[in-house]
Amino acid sequence: MMPRELDTWWMIANGTIGSIARASFKLRVSGAQHIPRSGGALLAYNHVSVIDAIFVAIPVMRKDRIVRCFALSEDFERPMMGRALHGLRQIPIRRGAGAWDPLEEMAALIRDGWLGGIAPEGTVGTGEELLPIQKGPARIALLAGCPVIPVGLWGAQRRYPKAGLHFEPPYRPAVGIAFGPPILAVGDAKHRPDVQSLTDRLGEALCGQVEVARRLAPDRPGA
Repeated sequence: MMPRELDTWWMIANGTIGSIARASFKLRVSGAQHIPRSGGALLAYNHVSVIDAIFVAIPVMRKDRIVRCFALSEDFERPMMGRALHGLRQIPIRRGAGAWDPLEEMAALIRDGWLGGIAPEGTVGTGEELLPIQKGPARIALLAGCPVIPVGLWGAQRRYPKAGLHFEPPYRPAVGIAFGPPILAVGDAKHRPDVQSLTDRLGEALCGQVEVARRLAPDRPGA
């Protein structure tokens, strides 16, 4: 019987996009035991490539689970991509809107037992250092009363950096994916000190997991 979360859309995605990713990159995963077998949590990952969410999803699917991430609302309006995003049950968000509605929608899904995914930096960076951590992840976790799992990523930018796709060596780059221990969310989503405290803890933990990911996929030729 197909697991509750891995429906037809996700099985197709795993067999197509997942297979391409596994063939194109050497995936090296650490800390997968921190992915909950059941129940809700927020996976917060650093953003070095536009395809980062794929590398978060692959280890999650190995646990017979899926992760529901934010995607730009304009992408939902594109015929092919929009249909796929709807099928994969991703969550539309408008760039720069700053509204509570998407945060509350994500929190409701997590309370219902799903895994949510978010890039706390809010945009793709160069990877040299983390961009400022936004308050959205902390607010979601506090609204949901769920743990936050920091996920460090490194290596996808060697093929698909912020500047766009290229095919320079290495031709099958390594990607490190490091899941850290859960961070408990305690407090009020509308109380600034609580939000700032959780944001600071997430930023510190995320830095640590990025370092783990960089060791998994070191910056050297042929890595």
